[in-house]
Amino acid sequence: MPEYKAPLRDMRFLIDHVFDFHSSYANLGAHDASPDMISAILEEGAKFCENVLAPLNRSGDEEGCHFDNGVVTTPTGFKQAFAQYVEGGWHGLAADPAYGGQGLPSSLGLVISEMVGSSNTSWGMYPGLTHGAMSAIHAHGTAEQKDTYLSKLTAGQWTGTMCLTEAHCGTDLGIIKTRAVPRADGSYAITGSKIFISAGEHDLCDNIIHLVLAKLPDAPAGTKGISLFIVPKFLPDAAGEAGERNGVSCGSIEHKMGIKASATCVLNFDAATGYLIGEPNKGLNCMFTMMNHARLGTGMQGLCLGEASFQGAIKYANDRLQMRALTGAKAPEKPADPIIVHPDVRRMLLTMKAFNEGNRALTYFTAQMLDVAHLSSDAEARQEAEDLLAFLTPICKAFMTDTGLEVTNHGMQVFGGHGFIREWGMEQLVRDCRIAPIYEGTNGIQALDLLGRKVLGSQGKLLRGFTKIVHKFCAANAGHAQLGGFVAQLDGLNQQWGDLTMKVGMAAMKNPDEVGAASVDYLMYSGYIVLGYLWLRMALVAQVQLDAGEGEADFLKGKLATCEFYFKRLLPRTASHQAAIEAGSDCLMNLPAEAFAL
Repeated sequence: MPEYKAPLRDMRFLIDHVFDFHSSYANLGAHDASPDMISAILEEGAKFCENVLAPLNRSGDEEGCHFDNGVVTTPTGFKQAFAQYVEGGWHGLAADPAYGGQGLPSSLGLVISEMVGSSNTSWGMYPGLTHGAMSAIHAHGTAEQKDTYLSKLTAGQWTGTMCLTEAHCGTDLGIIKTRAVPRADGSYAITGSKIFISAGEHDLCDNIIHLVLAKLPDAPAGTKGISLFIVPKFLPDAAGEAGERNGVSCGSIEHKMGIKASATCVLNFDAATGYLIGEPNKGLNCMFTMMNHARLGTGMQGLCLGEASFQGAIKYANDRLQMRALTGAKAPEKPADPIIVHPDVRRMLLTMKAFNEGNRALTYFTAQMLDVAHLSSDAEARQEAEDLLAFLTPICKAFMTDTGLEVTNHGMQVFGGHGFIREWGMEQLVRDCRIAPIYEGTNGIQALDLLGRKVLGSQGKLLRGFTKIVHKFCAANAGHAQLGGFVAQLDGLNQQWGDLTMKVGMAAMKNPDEVGAASVDYLMYSGYIVLGYLWLRMALVAQVQLDAGEGEADFLKGKLATCEFYFKRLLPRTASHQAAIEAGSDCLMNLPAEAFAL
């Protein structure tokens, strides 16, 4: 199994120099997040993830979760690791101090989440889902609901889930069958079954708080008739502790391709007591608070597993001896050269590096917008940040998971035949990553959300909010001595982005299928441009530091070389996505459905 080491140097490069979290925190009044505090958090978080979580990754995959008559037991060591995580204060790092949290910015919580996900993705699912539940209750719950649940969730005494989908409906939540019948005491009787519920049952804590979508008896049809309910596994007693068992049970756990140590459950609700959160029939609005949190977390899984794969691949490529370099022996004292000398291995490694470091920059850029949206006292700044988040969230989820899967596949390929063997650990990373493009709304759904709802649905406003940032950046750096050619390349694509969007919008006015036909290629096209902008931001900082004789020269030169690789080898993929978008929907829809029959 690859030995995980938190990439603190790259994290600090982004935090200290590219995005300057320190100035941002000062402007937002987050004075507790001092440079010394951030440094301590990074160091201690790395130690926990490297020394506690990473050693459980392979064993957790091999053991998996155990199911016995409704009881789920997590793999050996998971419960003890969760106790250490809670005791260390990691669970409430970015949570509201009013409920026992430390009140640090969301961006710091995401940095720790990256380390957790890279060291042990399955384990990270348990606290990860809880953070989403906390955000939904905090945003939409009553004062009583917040007092009842948030302190326990923040402390890690209880965990949370989100229960959306059902066996017959998948992503089409408008046709869910779970029902909520009002009771005289103001509670509701929740009846139905939910599937694919991550961390729906486990042994890590005293109670599990389910956030459940259901329909009231008089609910309108479709998504306008969905309400959201808090359904605890154990009902809180008068003292606020876990009391009487509620009518919710785990019917089974799934046998999966990957993330085997994360319990994916079928949950059955049999007249379970639930409490309405938010307004009746407005549950989807409330759930989106949680879903958007989960989508960012899922996008990060592409980065996390890609990082773990890269670390394994780079070590192997330096150690593995095979053939001689085409330009002559590089290690003549050895029977063969390390495979890192071969151009194709370099291609794979640089692709991994470019996506990982670009996706990390995207994560931190998005995290900075979260901070502004949550903490800024400037209403206009908050709205701009929220618009950027709305635009970037589907890109984060889909682009980062698709490229993360590409990265883990490259990592396995670098190992050759050994990559296919379990003991090396590379195939587990591929298996664990494969679910990420599927859940929290498949990447096809994310693409429809981006193009249909966010871009065309806002008449281009959300897209323009980002392209203006890129335009100003390109104008400010046009003719840059070392990077001016790449700036011009990005500027051209940024202008083309708007023109291409207009073409799709015009075609969609005549045929709505054009949106669905273009959406996935449009999202990937967009993602490549977003990463191009972020790679140039990193490269400009690296060049400034090199010119000033600051920083680690090899690290900074690596940034510049990887930026060059990205612009010459990866960003040109936009051309094929553009061609596919412009091909339209006819070549997809002209073949009759019956022609697909075997």
